[in-house]
Amino acid sequence: MAFAAWHIPVRLITGAYILNSGLQKRAADSETAEGLHGFAKTAYPQFEDMPPEDFTKLLSTGEIAVGALLLTPVVPTAVAGAALTTFAGLLGGLYLRTPGLREEGSLQPTQQGIPLAKDSWLLAIGSALVLDGILNRKSKRDAS
Repeated sequence: MAFAAWHIPVRLITGAYILNSGLQKRAADSETAEGLHGFAKTAYPQFEDMPPEDFTKLLSTGEIAVGALLLTPVVPTAVAGAALTTFAGLLGGLYLRTPGLREEGSLQPTQQGIPLAKDSWLLAIGSALVLDGILNRKSKRDAS
């Protein structure tokens, strides 16, 4: 399994951040669950009929899983990166689909959109891990 030195800080910091976020949501009160659910169902209407507490548990579990994958060294780089890229893509969808987060007709965030727009770094990190995992596997295969 290819594991480059640069993967360590990227996976450690990103994984710890996402794991912590998921663990915090695990103990969310009903008001927090309502807020998270209300925000998510604006961008993802398929969650409309899901109870807020169930949605928050699902979100928490997803974040814990992504964080754990990133923090576990035996998980291949491309797999951890794919999980992060998927998670970041969903956050990006939230940013793109929620009214008021972007300037009209632009990708530029409004003041309210800055916190979600900043999550684009997760997409970059996940993509870099996937690409590195794939390219390292290909170069090892070519060398054989």
